[in-house]
Amino acid sequence: MHPDNDQQEIHCRTISSPIGELAFHADAEHLYAIDSIKGDRRIHPGRQGRNQILVEAERQLRAYFAGRLRVFDLPLRPVGTEFQLAVWQAMRGIAYGAVLTYGELAALVGGRNKARAVGQAANRNPLMIVIPCHRVIGSDGRLVGFGAGVDKKDLLLRHERGEEVWPQRPAAGSYR
Repeated sequence: MHPDNDQQEIHCRTISSPIGELAFHADAEHLYAIDSIKGDRRIHPGRQGRNQILVEAERQLRAYFAGRLRVFDLPLRPVGTEFQLAVWQAMRGIAYGAVLTYGELAALVGGRNKARAVGQAANRNPLMIVIPCHRVIGSDGRLVGFGAGVDKKDLLLRHERGEEVWPQRPAAGSYR
């Protein structure tokens, strides 16, 4: 079901990635979610299929995992509260390879005292990787809270620092 309009159909496409199976959810105009298959689904899974948004999202994720893309350019439409949307927008400003603590991110969206609420919003991020919640860390520098698993968060951050973390670099067409 489309978050705003029952007439628009959501399509779902599952791909293999270096961090596991990912499910993409999009209508003809916007990408709504990228979920780890082991994670919970936030939007009805939709009909398996392809559309231009899913094709482009898959292309950009492939390029990211291959180390050829640092900034995503996709028509996003995450569904959340006003506060969640503000947190997710602020996350999009965290540069590739950089990290912020939950407190630092909270300061950007209303005050360091909102760090716990920021953590909850990060946990509800429907567009993992594209909205880079993996770049948000604990106040003591520890890696905490990532829907696909903290081990995957570590891999993504190491990948962004230029480390060779994938068993093999994904080649074009290596995804299903």
